[in-house]
Amino acid sequence: MSQAFAASAAELNILTWEGYTAEKFISKFEAGSGCKVTASYVGSNDDFAAKLAAGGGVYDIITPSLDTVPMMRLAGFVQPIDPSKVEGHDSIYPEFSKSGDVVADNATWAVPLIWGSVSLIYRPDKFTGTPDSIGVLFDPANKGKISMWDDKSAIYWTARYLGYTNVFDLTDEQLEAIKAKLIEQKPLVRKYWASAGELTELMANQEVFVSNAWTGLSSKDVNNLKKGFHVAEFTPKEKAEGWMDSMMLVKDTPNEDCAYKFMSFMQSADGQCGIAESTGYFPVNPKAVTGCMDDQMKTDRQVGNVEFVKSLVMWQQPKRLDKYLEVWNAVKAAP
Repeated sequence: MSQAFAASAAELNILTWEGYTAEKFISKFEAGSGCKVTASYVGSNDDFAAKLAAGGGVYDIITPSLDTVPMMRLAGFVQPIDPSKVEGHDSIYPEFSKSGDVVADNATWAVPLIWGSVSLIYRPDKFTGTPDSIGVLFDPANKGKISMWDDKSAIYWTARYLGYTNVFDLTDEQLEAIKAKLIEQKPLVRKYWASAGELTELMANQEVFVSNAWTGLSSKDVNNLKKGFHVAEFTPKEKAEGWMDSMMLVKDTPNEDCAYKFMSFMQSADGQCGIAESTGYFPVNPKAVTGCMDDQMKTDRQVGNVEFVKSLVMWQQPKRLDKYLEVWNAVKAAP
């Protein structure tokens, strides 16, 4: 029996990220489908397993990142998806829809939703020139003005900074070096942020001047507040990370009809342009945005730019996930 399921066939309960169910575009789905969306939010990918395992939520769809998809499948939290029931599925970038984490055991487990990169956000007025390295997050000169996402991906960033290329298959020795470096960094960090909204607040209140961030969202939100200063983004020489969030069907959900309607809507012009506008992230379905994005928006959202995808360190599930989580938790527990 499912760990978590919704109470009504007319309701669709989604465990997702901030901005992914913004009223401005989700209201169109509700009006056209007769399905009412109720969203609960996560702060990191680790929250998906924790909330489903606890059985305390009632969810039909979850939207984890690509590196978390295998965990959801292997834990038995989700069920296979029939792509033929998802309108527009054939127009999704094949680099995403045919990924080895999306398609496994002769079944499709996820439908790509939105993608993007994780770069660095900073206050240009607080730096001489544009920073070019992850080292800015470890520079004592920035003590008290640094933030980082409260997520195991801090290990990925530190690994690249230390020159490790096997980011998702680190040795015990490398993980120990990373742990030591992150613990050494802790006195420099103002706060580990848990959501885009929290990072926006930290930047807007001038509590932090530099952080890793989901490309597009935080800089847009801070600059829209018009606080009298500007924030910008840069890609470090050690490369930026890439991610893709997807829709997964919670096992034994009684609301498959609404779930498939939602997945289809999110591949439409209203869905893809809606979520891209809400978040600043990049659409996974280039055909869907043909008529709802102008040329500049398509350029800004990397529409059709497969080479950009290839330039990123795309998230994967670490081969020893438990060890990575152990290291990250040890860092947070350290004084």
